Amino acid sequence: MRTPFERLSAGALVLIVLSAACSGESDAPNPGAGGTFSGGSSSAGGSSSATGTSSSGSGGNGCGSAGTTACDTDADADGTKCSDATDGMSNPSDRAAPNVWTGTWASSPQGCGGGFGQRTLRQIVHTSIGGTAARVRISNTFSGGPLHISNVHLAQRTTGSSIDPATDKALTFNGQPDVTIAAGMFAVSDGADFAVKPLADVAVSFYVISNSGTTCHQSGFQTNYSAAGNVVASATFAGAETHGSYYFLSNLDVLNPNAEGAVVTLGASITDGYVQPTDSNRRWPNDLAVRIVNANRAIGVLNQGISGDGVQNAVNRFDRDVLSQPNVKWVIFSDNVINDLGAGRATAQADIDRIKTMITRAHDKGVKFLCSTLTPFLPSEPGRSMVNAFIRTADSGCDGIVDQDTATHDPAAPMRWNPAFNSGDDLHPNVAGLQAIADCVDLALFK
Repeated sequence: MRTPFERLSAGALVLIVLSAACSGESDAPNPGAGGTFSGGSSSAGGSSSATGTSSSGSGGNGCGSAGTTACDTDADADGTKCSDATDGMSNPSDRAAPNVWTGTWASSPQGCGGGFGQRTLRQIVHTSIGGTAARVRISNTFSGGPLHISNVHLAQRTTGSSIDPATDKALTFNGQPDVTIAAGMFAVSDGADFAVKPLADVAVSFYVISNSGTTCHQSGFQTNYSAAGNVVASATFAGAETHGSYYFLSNLDVLNPNAEGAVVTLGASITDGYVQPTDSNRRWPNDLAVRIVNANRAIGVLNQGISGDGVQNAVNRFDRDVLSQPNVKWVIFSDNVINDLGAGRATAQADIDRIKTMITRAHDKGVKFLCSTLTPFLPSEPGRSMVNAFIRTADSGCDGIVDQDTATHDPAAPMRWNPAFNSGDDLHPNVAGLQAIADCVDLALFK
């Protein structure tokens, strides 16, 4: 008898490659938005290749046929042309199907420096939902040339860079152990049977054969590792270099027959986890995942916060970071407005209009948009109060409210932080404040 994963993959599991670029100007230094990339690379031997070549005449949504799906990035600069590809991503009809993929962990791609050619990366991700099979997404969104990797492995992390070798599992791309990903693109691996525990650490290891430029998530708040040579199968990385960012890895997805869907937390530094101790997994989305698991719910929580991000960039990356997430049903939009208002980058009304744009795009895809009120920050007044008033109106378009303001402000001085939750900079919450934000999310909104 076939396992649920084998039934899903009957016939062939194809490599899904989508345009990962987004359009528009960035609101802050290197926030994760950029121009449209087109790619064109081929891999030698029997490896898989991900390119940015147009696949006109292939039918369906304009993406390629069997084996590798290629998208015409010129047709739609923000990557929406292929956002309904056949891997269970953001398609309401797909979400009704059995054994659909659901995200358990994610980070938003950004551009950064660093070269990892001829080195092995081992990166630690902390799951939300569990599952019986897994796959990864590797992003080359902000690199200047092709990324060639091989030997992608999953394993349960024990401590530090060490893994439990008995759990080690190799992943493939269209049946091959390596893949070349063109600039501006990402690649989704084939799935494999692998026991993913909820609220647990999974080590994702792969060998970087070559890269031209680097895509990362800068503020990882997690110790990750790299070592010279191809040491993917090593139980421990002796003498490894350590890194505080995530490189090339952007998603871990699972199969879970009880999955209700995924919620994306779209925001800036408060969502990203600024101030939380490294390796503690105390970002408020992590705390929310704990609450969901303890309530016996099966909902993936995908953190798409970028420190320093503004609302325009959230709009720019909305298709990539929200609507392309597998089995996404809800998005919580949070703290980007504070950066805009505090720095004078936008007016309250301009950001309200941008929020309305995202609400419309979410609703067009059948995704519920939950609006967070803004936490205290005096330099953002009076705009912050104006945005909060909009969110609380009946005709805002929000499908629900996460009242971060009420949860964190001082009852005696509502425009200031509750001292118990203030990290000390009057902008970011401490660990208790992050928990207070997670606690104010009404789980009844996830329906």
